[in-house]
Amino acid sequence: QVQLVESGGGLVQAGGSLRLSCAVSGSIFSVNVMNWYRQAPGKQRELVAATPSDGRPNYADAVKGRFTISRDNAKNTVYLQMNSLKPEDTAVYYCNVRYGVGLSRSSWGQGTQVTVSS
Repeated sequence: QVQLVESGGGLVQAGGSLRLSCAVSGSIFSVNVMNWYRQAPGKQRELVAATPSDGRPNYADAVKGRFTISRDNAKNTVYLQMNSLKPEDTAVYYCNVRYGVGLSRSSWGQGTQVTVSS
């Protein structure tokens, strides 16, 4: 069974930085995509950044140039470095991994709160 545990959320002032981590346990196979999503109050969950095992990372327009996703395959861990944070980045951030044949399987973390004060 695949489990994901996020850490690193918290309260930060606008302009500050945070680094989220997501540790993945269980078998996710060598071909997979690790993602960070976020969900703000009253809004739909949205994809923030993705890092495929065999491709380049990609980002939502709202975070390009400010956020960096990276992965350590040896540790089965994905990170999200968030710089120049804005109040509109306030949300619960979720780690997600897609894996298996056709990337048809998906697992989620429990989420970590990020609050950016103005």
